[in-house]
Amino acid sequence: MKQPEHFKVDEVSRLDTFLTQKLREPRNQIAHLIKNENVTIDGKTVTKPGLKLKIEASVCVTFPKPEITPAQTIDFDVDILYEDADILVINKPPNLTVHPAASVKEPTLVDWLKHHNIRLSSISGEERHGIVHRLDRGTSGVMVIAKSNEAHENLSTQLQHKSMGRYYLAVISPLLKEAFTYIDRPIGRSAHNRLKMGITEHGKSAQTLFKKLYPNRDETLELITCKLFTGRTHQIRVHLESISRHIEGDHLYALKSKKDKINRILLHAYLLYLTHPISGESMKFCAPVAEDMQAFIDKEFNKDIIDEIITPNHFDRHFSGFSL
Repeated sequence: MKQPEHFKVDEVSRLDTFLTQKLREPRNQIAHLIKNENVTIDGKTVTKPGLKLKIEASVCVTFPKPEITPAQTIDFDVDILYEDADILVINKPPNLTVHPAASVKEPTLVDWLKHHNIRLSSISGEERHGIVHRLDRGTSGVMVIAKSNEAHENLSTQLQHKSMGRYYLAVISPLLKEAFTYIDRPIGRSAHNRLKMGITEHGKSAQTLFKKLYPNRDETLELITCKLFTGRTHQIRVHLESISRHIEGDHLYALKSKKDKINRILLHAYLLYLTHPISGESMKFCAPVAEDMQAFIDKEFNKDIIDEIITPNHFDRHFSGFSL
């Protein structure tokens, strides 16, 4: 367990700014420590990141003790798309939870990473080693994992500034009306169902762009692509529900599919673009569609046309005709 850190304040400053400089960690991670009662000033616990510090005040930071959990049996594998000393890019399988939580009983992606002794950043805490961004359990697709704190901080900044992002594929019904559908509506926890998110007046800002790709043979379903401008929980699903569209297999926001017995949401993070956090190289990664979703698409859609539409090298051209 990491030992507590003690600091003496030498100039007036905000608490989170002061600790960000002293600990050399991202401000959001510092805020997490403060809000979870891991910081004291002159012996008194504080929970407000923006608290103004007085000169000569004594600041102490303690670090949470990692929870010891029973060893998990890892009986699955994860495809690695790219790896170097700083980042790991993977294709997350469907029905795999990203990181441990009290409600999660099965092994997670973080468990798999640790099982394979992959070097990971530590600034997100013991349970979220290396996790820069996440995908819902049922969603498959591309993710980048940070292998060092420097890489993690840089990638987090890219996410914040939107220089890193993903294009998703989804099978929805009914069809979208327009070639492009842009939704800018705030998202917060649903007041009627705590498992769901919803459009709420005082929710967090959320923007999503949807693009029609191709309908299925009887035009009851449509393959679309989605681009996120923010990263809210269930964002794609909530914004689709707001226009009376739903993703096939989404049993939380839609009725059970009549097309087939689908055991997970047909949503896939297909392309990831970023700047390498150390070298500065522009990079793009494509995650092949998971077998179950690919089988559904092959059954319902014209495979030759779909294969041409989602060619990785030219995929981002679908958004060339749109501007905010």
